[in-house]
This record gives sequence, C-alpha cells and structure tokens, in this order.
Amino acid sequence: MLKLIKIIAPVLLLAACLFAGCKKEPYFKDTGIHDAKYNGTVLQYLNDKPVHFDSLSRVIKIAGMEELFSKETITFFAPTSASVHQSVHILNEYLSTSGKDTVSRLEQLKPEFWRKMLALYVFKGNSGLKDYPQIDTAAMQAYPGQGYNSLSVDNEQGRTMNIGVIYNDAGGVKYAGYRQLLISYIADYSNPTRSLILNRVSSSDIAPSNGRVHVLQSSYPGFSYFIKVDGTLGTRAVQLPQYFGFDPYNFIFTALSMGIDP
Repeated sequence: MLKLIKIIAPVLLLAACLFAGCKKEPYFKDTGIHDAKYNGTVLQYLNDKPVHFDSLSRVIKIAGMEELFSKETITFFAPTSASVHQSVHILNEYLSTSGKDTVSRLEQLKPEFWRKMLALYVFKGNSGLKDYPQIDTAAMQAYPGQGYNSLSVDNEQGRTMNIGVIYNDAGGVKYAGYRQLLISYIADYSNPTRSLILNRVSSSDIAPSNGRVHVLQSSYPGFSYFIKVDGTLGTRAVQLPQYFGFDPYNFIFTALSMGIDP
C-alpha cells in the first residue's frame, strides 16, 4: 500500500502542476526589458553562480558539453541545481521502492543521459524575450506560443518545445502588465496545447558573450490533494517542484533504459 501511495502522490502533484499553470502569479518580475550583460561565456556565468548552478555545471561537465556552452551561440533556459536534485530524488524514490540501489553521485548516470536531458533546454541562436510570441495558457487557441526545436544530440533530433511570453494583466487591463517567458515540454504531440508541462522563467535576457540565458524557477505555488476527516477530497497550497527534464517519469525511465552505474 505504501508503494502505491508513493507512486500516486507524484501523479497528483504533476497534475497540480499542469492546472496551476493557468494561475496568475503577481510576484514575478518583468526581467525582460533590459539585457543583463555578462562579461563571459554561458558556462562561465553558470560557474560563477555555484549557489544556483553548481550541480548543473557538474551535469554539463559529465555530459561532455562544456565546449558547446563556451563556444557556440546558444539560448539556454537554465534549470537550477534544485531542479536537478528534485529529479534525482524522485528517481531514488522509484529505485528504493523497487528494491534497487539508489543514486548517490551524478556520475552514476550516463553522459548520454545527461546530454539528452540538457538538450531540452538548449536552442541554437541568441533569442531574448522580445523574440518569442505571446502565450496564454487559458486561451491557447488565440495565443498558443510556438514550437521550437531544441538541440539535437547523439544523432537524435531535438524535441519540439513550446515557448511563449505571458502577458499579465495590470490595473484591470488585460495583457497590459509585465511579461514573462514560459517554456513547456509537450508530453503528447497529438494534443500539444493541453499536454504541456510548464516551467516559468524567473530571470530573463541575461546576455553572456555567446548567447542568452533565461533562468528557470525551481518551484512554484500550486496545490495538492488530501483526504479530509469526513472522507472528502480537499486541496491545500504547496510549493510544487520543477523537475530537471520537465517530466519526472521520462527522467526515471530514460535513466533506467540507459543504465545506472554502481
């Protein structure tokens, strides 16, 4: 029964993530108006901020992608180290309940696995907030964002990701407020506007010498379910995780299929 609860709980949280994507979150800053120039490469920017990106920098090194982040012109939607830890944690939950050894070092996961996950966040060229179309997750027919192909690695074509700009309301005027980048993983290509796993940008348009960095949130406010004392289903506010690789189940089963070193 405990194993069943552990498997169901992340499903409910993931569903909450999808529904919470339609909420307006007024505490975000509009960071896309001015370019934050950085005197160095994308990789140097990440290495200079170990509090946020130490594990991400390790993943890039394990993946053998340091040259890409140093020399090629890229747009990088940068997940924080917290997102990496959250995905490894849920992988370990699965391994533990399956009676398998857990992961204690990032190096236990294959370089090709990390390349596949990292590629979801990397796009060729230098694109800022102003280069992306509007998206409204509550009105996708009118403002659907747009599909962009992520980086191709290991002879595998990049995945199509949805990227758009949320136009928030201000003073009762629709779409007149601050703007915020949103990148989304399309879980089901046959239903691309309703199967999005969302990840909002917290700081956009950081401009190192070889491209653009948009820093992603590692968590956001949402809700989860619980059983009330009267037996009915209730909800409560929680801080929901943003997983590295977007889809935690894809993270788990891709890691397993590629193999985990002891």
